Amino acid sequence: MINLVMAREALPVPGRSVFLAGPTPRLGGPVESWRPAAIAELEAQWDGGIPLDVFSPESRGGIRAEHYDDQVGWETAAREQADVVLFWIPRDLDHMPGFTTNVEFGLDVALRKVVLGCPPDCPNPERNRYLEWVAAQHSVPVRKTLPDTVAASLAIVAAAMTEFRELSAHQISEVTGIALTQAAAPVSTEGKA
Repeated sequence: MINLVMAREALPVPGRSVFLAGPTPRLGGPVESWRPAAIAELEAQWDGGIPLDVFSPESRGGIRAEHYDDQVGWETAAREQADVVLFWIPRDLDHMPGFTTNVEFGLDVALRKVVLGCPPDCPNPERNRYLEWVAAQHSVPVRKTLPDTVAASLAIVAAAMTEFRELSAHQISEVTGIALTQAAAPVSTEGKA
């Protein structure tokens, strides 16, 4: 199950989450958004046992932000909260050039967990070469299909879940002195009055 959070909607309490970064087509333009397919793929592949928050920078109902700062502020906060930022860049210099996406990738690649998806059959795949090079310098997974990009992103979310559980168990053990992986020895009541 996923919980879709669209642009400028309240961010939920931090849980497991993915931010969908990449170029957004112009309203009424000839190119449709790639995000509905990504959301469907996330829904199909997610099996984490808890809801997955999916942050989309597109507006519900196509209603744009009145103030640019409201949109950028929301996107920045959502990217910071996400377990992973999924970049899907079907580069099309005429309709989805992704100039802002280039900057966001440059900011995020060294700061947080990211996955880069660059389809080789997009109109301008040669314009993704530098991002692919930067990704390799930072050991960022690079994928060629949307399903593979989603799978790599969900693997990072699953790793974050495991890391959280192990860290929580360790912290509880330190406080209580009881290892959560061991059963406590039964207390004997023999000889006590």
